[in-house]
Amino acid sequence: MTSTVIPSILSQHAEEAAFIWIARNRGIGAPHYWLKDIAALDDRLEAHLDGLRVAGEPGWELCKSALDNEENGEVFAASVMAFESGIESRLQAVLKTVQKTPEMSPGLISALGWIAYEQVSSHIERLLNSESPTIQRVGLAAKAVHRKDPGSVLQTMLISSDVGLRARALKAVGELGRRNLASLVSSSLSAEDPSLGWWAAWSGAILGDGVAIPVLQKIATQKGPCAVKAAMMAVRRMPVDASHRWIKVLSENPETIPVAVCAAGALGDPTLIPWLIENMAVPALARVAGESFTMITGVDLAYDDLDTDKPEGFEAGPTEDPEDENVEMDEDEDLPWPNPELIKKWWFTHRLEFTNGTRYLLGKPISIEWLQQVLRNGRQRHRAVAALELAIRQPGTVLFNTSAPGFRQQALLK
Repeated sequence: MTSTVIPSILSQHAEEAAFIWIARNRGIGAPHYWLKDIAALDDRLEAHLDGLRVAGEPGWELCKSALDNEENGEVFAASVMAFESGIESRLQAVLKTVQKTPEMSPGLISALGWIAYEQVSSHIERLLNSESPTIQRVGLAAKAVHRKDPGSVLQTMLISSDVGLRARALKAVGELGRRNLASLVSSSLSAEDPSLGWWAAWSGAILGDGVAIPVLQKIATQKGPCAVKAAMMAVRRMPVDASHRWIKVLSENPETIPVAVCAAGALGDPTLIPWLIENMAVPALARVAGESFTMITGVDLAYDDLDTDKPEGFEAGPTEDPEDENVEMDEDEDLPWPNPELIKKWWFTHRLEFTNGTRYLLGKPISIEWLQQVLRNGRQRHRAVAALELAIRQPGTVLFNTSAPGFRQQALLK
């Protein structure tokens, strides 16, 4: 007995799969998401993928036609259908799309990370051996997402003439804890391309290479997409007193004050809390200062009624003004607005519970045991911090992937 395929329901499965993938892609780095929220999204995503699987060929044809939209959510759904089936024509349709538009590779990489490694490993090996650097990069990223070591090919990719492939290889070294490749990583610290310098410094810091620190500091002072991340990584590897001096320097430059505020949260020293509270009175800095305060103290501003309303007239993202050229989304929109006066009172009451000069994460001194607990029970941003701190404290270990499918993470953390 064959089941009847209802086109409208099938279209809904495809549209919802793409939409939920976008939502979970945002959620994995959102300040208000927990692992259980990601797992719930992933369950919904899997249900819609299953609807496409059950439909068979019509399900694939719908996914294939959606590839023309050149959107990562649609590429993800089509890639899952293609690589689970192993049908060559389907594989080629997806790979052709990604080669034509490399910006679509995140959808493919995510799909390869979604499928169980045992089911997709042979396909990943094939991608690694492709003649196309774009496809090789996809294969390497898929290996790294599953935290599987690609072996000697990683060393070869670290000296590739293709910048994208080389940058992904540099990142993979840190993710996989390949300390034996540290010298090759450090040789890219002075690379002309900024993405190479960034990933070399990022992985070098994880591997314990002190030479990476000044490179991270330099990136942090430049107007680039990695400035804040570089500053936060730098203070995690620097002595506390040196971090204080550097944060002070950053805070004296109007252009790098936001970087300094974020670095203060990453450092975790309660000595900086009065300064963070001062910055909560500045609308452009208020929410990140509040997040840094939470990172140190563990206080939930909204839950503990230490938040307030958005300042009247403040606009951080796109406005309704048709002449406003700012189309970037407000990265802090999910963060609460702190109430400086209430927080000041809270700190006056609780300040003696903290020791100046000690690094804290969510209200407790940083230790491997506490980091493991945060990794299990924290919000997504805090979990990512805990995973990074664990890798830094245990050089040579694999960086836990807090972006992996929720059901897989939950199984690993049992």
